Amino acid sequence: MPKLEPYSKKLSYSYALGVFPSLMLLEAHPEKVQRLLLHPDSDKNEGVAKLRDKCRTLGIREEIADRVLRRESKKDNCFAGVVFDKFESDLHPDTCHAVLCQISDSGNVGTALRSLLGFGIHDVALIRPCVDVFDPHVLRASMGAFYKMRVHTYDSFDEYRADHPTRPLYPFMLDGAKTLDEVAAAAKPPFSLVFGNEAAGLPPVFATLGQSVFIPQSNEIDSLNLAVAVSIGSYTFMNRGNHHE
Repeated sequence: MPKLEPYSKKLSYSYALGVFPSLMLLEAHPEKVQRLLLHPDSDKNEGVAKLRDKCRTLGIREEIADRVLRRESKKDNCFAGVVFDKFESDLHPDTCHAVLCQISDSGNVGTALRSLLGFGIHDVALIRPCVDVFDPHVLRASMGAFYKMRVHTYDSFDEYRADHPTRPLYPFMLDGAKTLDEVAAAAKPPFSLVFGNEAAGLPPVFATLGQSVFIPQSNEIDSLNLAVAVSIGSYTFMNRGNHHE
């Protein structure tokens, strides 16, 4: 087997780190998994036996690779992981979407994906420039949620809009025209919730593309963390109108 390289965007593969995320990937996309990586002390973790059994059933090779696990996780207690072929999914045309525009923080994207899946949104568009969604740190922050979602990266918002031209857009903006509660209660799916860059937010033009929304907050902070805003926004939209998919 070829030597496993440190993760980079140019590689055709990535690493799912941790027992639970690895199991989620095996359940969702077993055909993408190449190798099972184990720590020498992996038998101390109860979930590893289940992971090994599943890989044996699927004919996936296992190997001791503590150096690779330590290098990719930056931790000494990562007991297992899998190597998998990168893949991209087309977004479903009839479900609600989240659009994350030019997000630069890996942890924010991973945490946002986890919240979106938890609140019933399975389809996510990433707009470049943005983080590499296959970076192991993004995947780890999602706690395996990515593997159960359809995520597609677009070169521009216009490219996303061309694929999905008719759906209502709800851009989240600090100077949005209406509050989250009043908009969410009346929203009719399928719709798209649009969030902007951590520092700059969405450009003013987005207010002309859909119904702009703001999350009421005290004047003691300037804004919410992106992942927090995504969590609050997706929970409210998907529950106020009972839009769970």
